[in-house]
Amino acid sequence: MPPLPAPIAAALADKGYDTLTPVQIAVSDPALVEADLLVSAQTGSGKTVAFGLAIAPTLLADAAAFGPAAAPLGLVIAPTRELAMQVRRELEWLYGPAGAQITSCVGGMDARDERRALGRGAHVVVATPGRLRDHIERGNIDLDAVRAVVLDEADEMLDLGFREDLEFILGAAPSERRTLMFSATVPPAIASLAQLYQKDARRISTRAETRQHADIAYRAMVVGPRDEENAIINVLRYYEAANAIVFCNTRAMVNRLTTRFSNRGFQVVALSGELTQSERTHALQAMRDGRAQVCVATDVAARGIDLPNLELVVHAELPSSSDTLLHRSGRTGRAGRKGVSAVIVPVKFRKKAERLLKWAKVTPDWVSPPSAEDVRAQDAARLLEDPAWETPVAEGEAEMVARLVEAFSPEQLAAAVLRAGSAQRSAPEEISAGDMTPTPRVPFGPSAWFTLSVGRASRAEPRWILPMLCRVGGFDRDEIGAIRIQQDETFVEIKEAAVPDTLQGSEASITLEDGAVLSRLAEAPDLSQRDGSGPARKPREGRGPVSSTRPSAAGRKPRAPRPAPEATRPEPAPAPASSQANDAPPARKPRHKDKPPASKGATPDGPKPPKAKPRSADRDRPKDRAPYSPKGGKAGGPRDDKGKPRVKDRKPPRPDAAAAVEEVAPRRSNAASDPSQRLGPDGKPLRARGKGAAKPAGKPGAKPGGKPGRRKTFASKGPDATPRWKKPKR
Repeated sequence: MPPLPAPIAAALADKGYDTLTPVQIAVSDPALVEADLLVSAQTGSGKTVAFGLAIAPTLLADAAAFGPAAAPLGLVIAPTRELAMQVRRELEWLYGPAGAQITSCVGGMDARDERRALGRGAHVVVATPGRLRDHIERGNIDLDAVRAVVLDEADEMLDLGFREDLEFILGAAPSERRTLMFSATVPPAIASLAQLYQKDARRISTRAETRQHADIAYRAMVVGPRDEENAIINVLRYYEAANAIVFCNTRAMVNRLTTRFSNRGFQVVALSGELTQSERTHALQAMRDGRAQVCVATDVAARGIDLPNLELVVHAELPSSSDTLLHRSGRTGRAGRKGVSAVIVPVKFRKKAERLLKWAKVTPDWVSPPSAEDVRAQDAARLLEDPAWETPVAEGEAEMVARLVEAFSPEQLAAAVLRAGSAQRSAPEEISAGDMTPTPRVPFGPSAWFTLSVGRASRAEPRWILPMLCRVGGFDRDEIGAIRIQQDETFVEIKEAAVPDTLQGSEASITLEDGAVLSRLAEAPDLSQRDGSGPARKPREGRGPVSSTRPSAAGRKPRAPRPAPEATRPEPAPAPASSQANDAPPARKPRHKDKPPASKGATPDGPKPPKAKPRSADRDRPKDRAPYSPKGGKAGGPRDDKGKPRVKDRKPPRPDAAAAVEEVAPRRSNAASDPSQRLGPDGKPLRARGKGAAKPAGKPGAKPGGKPGRRKTFASKGPDATPRWKKPKR
């Protein structure tokens, strides 16, 4: 072991540590006591104890034990609550002999209790990013004395979107601190974060480059269609692990498998993002207590959980990346314990599974999923190996054992034991065997090649060619080999023994449906150029040259050149008014979009209409609406004549009409529309004494109020003045 502080070495000895893992040895190097570290190691390699050993000299500072708790000396940040609580438990026994006070600040717990714990003092604070930032912003924690900051599972924290919180926390910590980042992988985001917040960081990598995790046995099981869930049930029954976790990609799949397993008699719990923190805690506690055997979880929900007796990991769905595959499998095989990682591979996803395993540098055993017979045989083997057979009969059991032996034969007792054991377990599922290895292609044998006079240009497809050859040519589907469709022809391979006599000659041919001709070739065709082998396409008239790599369709006629755009027609001369009025009705307004309408002011004696301007590209676009004018729309405001014909361009009024316009009386006031008012000699309404001018009620032109009928008109004062209102008598 490397040299360690005395209380830390005593804690390791009490825990039974004889040797350290490679990552623990690497970070305990005395040359790295004051250096920032960027560590990448496999999941389950003892990283929690590793960073505890790495920061211990920094926190103790050559002291034999910790002093009174005050402001925290170290911060450990974890992505999830479960991982933070696990880290706290590990640091409590590691720093226990040194008298360290460890507290936690995680989401889902009472923040007031955490604030009081921080007020009492702590040497090390283990927290999640969001809750720690909340305490910093509220002033509940003092970071001035922090000597070391540890980011555990840094890559997962970035995946969960905690980058902003991490930058805030690291920015609030003292600049002379140590910063240690532990991660299973080091993506570019982690590298950039290290460059910003670490000083001359030392890179430590203990990940196996060519060898997979020695304590995890990988099994890849290819299953047929619609047998994925049945295969998972048989895997769980075959291994009978104390704790097993089944990984899914979606919450819907978690709910589906949880219901299926519960109906089949498994003690199962679920972990997904839709659960509350209390439900997650109860589910994990049920797994640790043995009340639950199977946990169905998503990748995000299961991050950071540590189950001591987890022996089996099942990938119900293929993960999205090789790193996710390693994270999932790393839940088992921890701290020297053995585990199994079973990957369920549907037949159609076999190639994808092979790529994932290759990128993860994992070489699995490709095996068939356990069948029902395999599960029953494994149950029988476990029954025979049960230590209960070698346990002596207890005093309380002697009387019942004697009664059973006297009443039943050995065969009956053995059958009863088998039935009792089977009743407590779920029955295995019958599944079809999947293809473990790619099926090699059977040699086709001696064959002859033929050419068919239809190709891709005629929309030829194998699903049309194969039935036609079987129906018209008299061939069997097993007698037809390769079908290679070219641009203008198709090459077909047919067994030599199945070729009829009519096609035995070197130039023999037969006619099939739709005029397709099948002709024999003297030798096998050259299929090296499968595309672009057809003739070059003729360039169209009026266009540029067409690339020769694009084949032309058979029988297609070249398109005619597009007509040139029509020029704007000249403005026709206006017809005389007398001829238009007497000989023919007025001509309609032309509809051609390129011909501007004739001006209405064009008369024989009047001014000539303005010439139409040619349309420009700007007029094709809609014009922006003019800005709002406070005087727009008012009766007395200035008139906006922009874009409208002037008065001089309009048709001059008739003389008699002009005279009539001059004699029009001035417009009356709006007040005259009120029938209850009388007008004076000057045309203005008579107003009552003591009352000012008021705006008339109602809308202009609206129906007058009251009942219909003749109303009496009253004067403003005098004997005919408006009477005071009186309550009508009933």
